[in-house]
Order: sequence, then structure tokens, then C-alpha cells
Amino acid sequence: MTDTTPNALSGADKQLIDTETPFQRFRSEFLESKIATVALGVMITIIFLAIIAPWIVPQNPYDLAQVDVLDSRMAPGSEAFTGYTMWLGSDGAGRDLYSAILYGLRISLSVGVASGVIALLLGMAIGLAAAYAGGRTENLIMRIVDLQLSFPAALVALMLIAILGKGIDKIILALVVAQWAYYARTVRSSALVERQKEYVEAAACLGISHARIIFRHILPNCLAPLIVVGTVQTAHAISLEATLSFLGVGLPPTSPSLGVLIANGFEYMMSGRYWISVYPGLALLLTVVSINLVGDRLRDVLNPRRNTGQARAPK
Repeated sequence: MTDTTPNALSGADKQLIDTETPFQRFRSEFLESKIATVALGVMITIIFLAIIAPWIVPQNPYDLAQVDVLDSRMAPGSEAFTGYTMWLGSDGAGRDLYSAILYGLRISLSVGVASGVIALLLGMAIGLAAAYAGGRTENLIMRIVDLQLSFPAALVALMLIAILGKGIDKIILALVVAQWAYYARTVRSSALVERQKEYVEAAACLGISHARIIFRHILPNCLAPLIVVGTVQTAHAISLEATLSFLGVGLPPTSPSLGVLIANGFEYMMSGRYWISVYPGLALLLTVVSINLVGDRLRDVLNPRRNTGQARAPK
């Protein structure tokens, strides 16, 4: 096994490591994992296809004028009555599954990213306030966080959807409420460590405002774990939205969400029309797994304890 400790590296290797920018070091360490690299490629491809979906699909599944009931439950590779080939088949409503899956990915990614960003900002603000204030304020906030985390996220989302009703905005709100506590606990743990360091004490002695200390000095050092948690929670939000839609309490049946598409084909599984549920399920699986694998690699690369006292030999 090659020794890559600082004493074992040559002068040229040390000079090369010292000249690497943080981004170059992060990129090279991330790409060392072939699985994470493939997952990143799959994730980027899925996002790109979802963005350009209106320009590459033969049918708009939202437009009822383009959906023909005569095309319903057609096998993969069949030709629609309008002339184009349904490479993945069609569902019970006559929607081209290829088109519906890409439009469903747009919804799933939009819901996951939107709820993740809002929950991150909310949880980050609450966690930073708890860590910096300390005392009773911190205890009160963290008890609320503990109470929130004591309930499964799916149960919280189900209760809120039952109260608020269906709709994309309702689902985003439910996912934000179900997820903000994860971000709050993460940023509070990191901020507590940073708050005890000398540079924060020095900034306070210089009379720098509390807001500047929090957002200019403490927050940047808490971003690494937030990025990791944000990636994993985005995948969780996508799967949770699909779960709610599958149960019939998420998006309405007219919206081609991945969960709705899987639910629409569930009744046909035993009749041989597997493609109606299987292909949307595979799209959901690829999306969630690729995001999770990227998040796991980010956790390894951004872990400060992993590189403490170690130097990485260049390849």
C-alpha cells in the first residue's frame, strides 16, 4: 500500500498539492469514485432531459387535445394513431409514457428542489439562531426540532395534505414542514463548533455585529454538511412526493407525476401490461439512487475529519 502521508511525499508532489485550488482538489477527490462519477452523469442527464422535455417529446401529456383514448394501453414500440412511435408504450389514458415520464420528472425535480431550498433556508436560519443565542432559546428551539423529528416525514406530509388539499404548492409546503428540522439540527451542530473558535471571539471583541458574525463567519464554515444533507433530502422529497401521489393524496390524476403514473398502471400489472408502472418506477429509481450516490460521495469528500492531517497523492 502506497504511503501518502506528508513525510512520504516528494518535494514535487507537495508543491503540486499546494498549488491545487480547493475546487480542483474537490473535483479530483470526487471523481476518484467511479460509482459516484457515473451517478453524477446519470443525474445530470436526467435533469437535462427534464428541462428540454417540451422540445424532444412527441406529445404534451397535459394537453387533452393531444391525448387519444384509442392509444391507451399500447405496448412499447407500437405506433400511435397520430403516426409517432410509442417507444415505452402508453398508459390507460392514452398518454405516451416517454412523454409522460419526462414531464413527470419535471414535476418531481421541481417539487424536490423547491421544497429542499425553502426547507434549507428555514432550517438554516432556525439552527443558526439556536446555536448563536444559546440558553433557553436554544433549548426551546431544539425541543421543537426533536418533536418534529419524532414523527415520520411521510406521516407529517400526509396530515398536512389531508388538511390543505391537493396541488403542487400544497405538496411543497407539506415537504418543507416535514424537512426543515433536519437542516436545523445539522446547521446547529456545526454552528456550535464554530461558535467556540477563536476567530468568532475575536470578531465579537472587535465589535462586529451579530448578523455579520453569523452570516459572514459562522455560516460559510457550516455549508459543507448542509450541501450533503440538502442533496440527500432532495432525493427524499422526490420519493415522498411520488409516494403521496401514488396514494392518491398528492397531485391530481390529470398531472403526469411519476407517482401518478405508477399508480395508474398498478391495476394492470397482473394482466401483462407491466410497462405502465415499471418504466415510471425505473425513472424514479434512477433519479433517487443517482442523487443519493452523489450525496454519499459529497459526504465523504466534504468530511473535514477525513482529510485531517493527511495529504492526498496526485494521480
